[in-house]
Amino acid sequence: MSTLNNSTNIFWQECPVGKVERQKLLNQKGCVVWITGLSGSGKSTLACSVSRELHSKGKLSYILDGDNLRHGLNKDLGFKAEDRAENIRRVGEVAKLFSDAGLICIASLISPYRKDRDACRAMLPDASFIEVFMNMPLELCESRDAKGLYKLARAGKIKGFTGIDDPYERPLNCEIEIEQKDGVCPKPAAMAGQVVSYLEEKGFLQVE
Repeated sequence: MSTLNNSTNIFWQECPVGKVERQKLLNQKGCVVWITGLSGSGKSTLACSVSRELHSKGKLSYILDGDNLRHGLNKDLGFKAEDRAENIRRVGEVAKLFSDAGLICIASLISPYRKDRDACRAMLPDASFIEVFMNMPLELCESRDAKGLYKLARAGKIKGFTGIDDPYERPLNCEIEIEQKDGVCPKPAAMAGQVVSYLEEKGFLQVE
């Protein structure tokens, strides 16, 4: 029987080197950039572009990619609603650790349910959770379909696919929204610039 909720005889261990000291060492402030959107909306592309731009500025980041995590940490989870919720909870906890380490953690997941994303936001101090909504139309995402998943979902070979027969709940108060302009999707560098500029403006790229 699982003892997941029965651990009571545990205590938090404090250490003399904390988040403040780690941030001073790295000259940056830990945070979580949470990129959400439909499959094919460009989440992974943006995550890699942001990481590359931060690296060029001498800033340390780490990407938590939804698909990659399902090869290891979350390989025991499926795509039912409860599994999706647990998937996001685990990623949120790991992202929190990276943020506490002083890194800029870039989480790239469909994360379709608003309550799950909000639960991850609640794990972190105010302003340290930056939600980035890839607001791309379903038609565009489906036309890309690099993994062939939309085609399988339309054929009924994949059940519970977000945007087809499972809902995607749009963010209500995201920090950054990336969308088409005049029907044209921004270039990866431009999208990354938007995110990095936000981090600079909010003081995450240096320690005062």
